[in-house]
Amino acid sequence: MNDRRYYSVRNGKIKDEVQINLELLRQMFLSIYNTYSERGYFQEYLGINCTDGYEPGKCGDIELYSFRKLRQKNLFPIWSYWEQYSENQIFDLMEFLYDHISEPITASGVYHSWNDCGYHFKEFREGNAKAEIRDEFNDILKDYNEGYELSKQGEIVHLPNQVLQPLVNAKLPMIDPDNVNGRVDAATRKYLSRHATSDDRRDAVRDLADVLEYLRPQVEKVLVKNDEKELFQIANRFGIRHHKIDQHTQYDKSIWLSWMYYYYLATIHAVVNLIKKNKKPSDA
Repeated sequence: MNDRRYYSVRNGKIKDEVQINLELLRQMFLSIYNTYSERGYFQEYLGINCTDGYEPGKCGDIELYSFRKLRQKNLFPIWSYWEQYSENQIFDLMEFLYDHISEPITASGVYHSWNDCGYHFKEFREGNAKAEIRDEFNDILKDYNEGYELSKQGEIVHLPNQVLQPLVNAKLPMIDPDNVNGRVDAATRKYLSRHATSDDRRDAVRDLADVLEYLRPQVEKVLVKNDEKELFQIANRFGIRHHKIDQHTQYDKSIWLSWMYYYYLATIHAVVNLIKKNKKPSDA
């Protein structure tokens, strides 16, 4: 899908009108759901609302199944409850639908003409279904409140600072799946989680500082001796990595944790790229 913004929005001609409130979010969510539902993208898992009666999919009774997974009642059928959805319920359903979407194979479809019911499909594939609906959801989430997105892992997270978003989206060179890359990914998910508290964000910053600590022996080979020590002073002095009486803890966490998170993330990218650049072929 073309996700570029057009003239008036791109040039700041429209401001307040761009913001999406909860009422609009409900309407847009329903529209996206209806589009994919009518094309049969939820039939494999969630079943078919046939004119002859509901036909369950792989998940069985959708009301019971959704309650088991989401621990909430009155979510399905969506067309019955959408006007009552809270923000959290819409976010939960976006994640839920992302997990239960698949592309119907056209040749397997049989048209049910009674009351113009529509096509019933028998075969499905994942195809681009997840990517498609993710793009659709993200097109509205980016303008809802402070901005959100549905990640590739299927989780609603806060949208990173627009200026720094390329840093968050940048692919970290693979250097150590368990001790570096996996931990950086987990810290990013923790920091940007829509449920993240200041403690969660502090933990995410600490996790990034721990990654740098793990890389310290390799950092020493590519940086001037005293420089690499300074990388850890911020976390050590501001109550992130250790618990000492002389640490500074009375600071505006909403501002400075954000700065520390992006600082460490950028530093990790720089360090890993330096390590990869200076690695000899015999070390690979």
